[in-house]
Amino acid sequence: MSSFTNAGGPIARRGLMLVLSSPSGAGKTTISRLLLESEPNLSMSISVTTRPPRPAEIDGKDYFFVSEAHYHAMVADRALLEHARVFDNYYGTPKSHVENELGRGRDVLFDIDWQGTQQLAANARQDLVSIFVLPPSLTELARRLRERAQDSEDVVKKRMGRAADEMSHWPEYDYAIINHDVQESLARVKAILTAERLRRHRQTGLVEFVNGMRGEQ
Repeated sequence: MSSFTNAGGPIARRGLMLVLSSPSGAGKTTISRLLLESEPNLSMSISVTTRPPRPAEIDGKDYFFVSEAHYHAMVADRALLEHARVFDNYYGTPKSHVENELGRGRDVLFDIDWQGTQQLAANARQDLVSIFVLPPSLTELARRLRERAQDSEDVVKKRMGRAADEMSHWPEYDYAIINHDVQESLARVKAILTAERLRRHRQTGLVEFVNGMRGEQ
């Protein structure tokens, strides 16, 4: 289990679920990548999916690949923290895998939309820390989408059309940051992560630590 070191020794800690959401192009994917590179105790959530694996994808690392029958059985058994159909395939977050990581004191990062975040909040609110990443302006969001050169102009317009609706859900999140600069935004997310790790209910070893000090009297 992960721990912080205090004067009295290491303090055991329960992990947390960190969600980053944003409209496409606002920067959450870049922030997530940099966060994973700099936080060794943080790992990306692994979803189950009914789609077939792509070349080089590894079961249990990129996704847990399952049949539709298995997937629907997991939904019926409430074994998924959140789930959704995307085009012709199904995706979801397995509860057992996340719970195992949290119990070991490891934090789990989620790159999901507001609907998935609502499901996580309904199923595991105490473990959830949610951050909404906003762009500086719609003009800047459109510029970033076009600069990526990943989508056609029609796709960019569709993404921009969805952005206003997606951004309307920012009050549902614990935190909101405006991504003017990636490094500045990364520093803010890391500050949030540090503070949330120190919440009293997550420091599961505090009772033993304090009782130990009281026994020294």
